[in-house]
Amino acid sequence: MINVAIADDHSIVLNGLQKILALHPDINVTDVYLNGDSLLEGLEVKQPDVLLLDIQMPGKNGIEVAGIISKKFPDVKMIALTNVDILIQVKKMLQKGCLGYLLKDASPEILVEAIKTVHTGEQFLYEPLSRQLVNNFFSQNSKQLTRREKEILQLITEEHTNQEIADKLFLSLRTVENHRNNLLQKLDVKNTAGLVKIAIQEGLVK
Repeated sequence: MINVAIADDHSIVLNGLQKILALHPDINVTDVYLNGDSLLEGLEVKQPDVLLLDIQMPGKNGIEVAGIISKKFPDVKMIALTNVDILIQVKKMLQKGCLGYLLKDASPEILVEAIKTVHTGEQFLYEPLSRQLVNNFFSQNSKQLTRREKEILQLITEEHTNQEIADKLFLSLRTVENHRNNLLQKLDVKNTAGLVKIAIQEGLVK
């Protein structure tokens, strides 16, 4: 028997999930929660084998909650079940300890498969998202920055001018300009503001 808890702030979603899972005698829904705070309180009393966790909830969101659960209740296998298909959010949930990531348009069969898969300790990613992650991985690898480019990017985010960067790194102004242009092309942005934004989002700078 796999004991499952569900955290989602929409009653319709909770009721639908409970009806789907009730059709499977080897899955038992033990608890439902409408927000992150009540979920964390409930886990202090009883932990499920698998937790279906929405990202967008009132109070603590799913990303915050997942980070807490992975530290305090490491035996709970988490599946993000959400409408959010933004890759950076997918990565954050996986980094916070989720073993699975599903969109709410997944079929009941896929939902059950995900629960059974993560219960064994294996990862389960909704197939369209898995393809996106693979494509993103190869795209990022093709855009890996050199040590010098990372140094220059760091200084750009610290608001240094090209001349200041040249002086600081003992380079010619032309060399710095070339590196800046390469960064714009590699990171697929148009200007300094774009460089700073993606550098922070992707954790390319300290």
